[in-house]
Amino acid sequence: MHSLKALTPLGRAETHVETIGTIHIAEVIDRALASVTCRQGREKAFHMAAKEHFGTDLPGPGKSTQGAVYSLFWTGPDQWFAEAPEASHEDIARIIKADLGDAASVTEQSGGWARFDLSGAGVVDMLERLSLAPSRQMRTGDARRTGIEHLGCFLICRATAKSFSVIGPRSSAGSLHHALAAAAASIA
Repeated sequence: MHSLKALTPLGRAETHVETIGTIHIAEVIDRALASVTCRQGREKAFHMAAKEHFGTDLPGPGKSTQGAVYSLFWTGPDQWFAEAPEASHEDIARIIKADLGDAASVTEQSGGWARFDLSGAGVVDMLERLSLAPSRQMRTGDARRTGIEHLGCFLICRATAKSFSVIGPRSSAGSLHHALAAAAASIA
């Protein structure tokens, strides 16, 4: 009998959390993630069903929203990522698809991405060393697709100048974490 145990994106049994100088870096594994895309010709039905399911309007370009259960961020024209607690939404794609039906294409993304939450004094200075995203001008609810250490990532401002999330490819989580830690150390 196999005794399998899931590992975090950094390959550990427990999430990795560290403080470097004033910057707090936390690996986040308790969120489920799905890609949600409006199907062509189904825009009206999609937006009605999405507002009812998510309990909030879908964010526009460069934005994110936080509802009671879901947080969403825009990833492209008629495309969003939806996040929800893993404990209640382990099968997030199926849950969303059940309500949005044939108006949407929904795919599971939880295993493909790694999320790191960043906070602390100097977090904006750190991000400016990592990315061309305008982190100093970003306000709560802003979201950008950007390159960090040659990786396509999403940067979400959770609290203006205080807290951000970086979501990058799980297969490169170690490299992404190394870049975050090195940038934090460079301003410590």
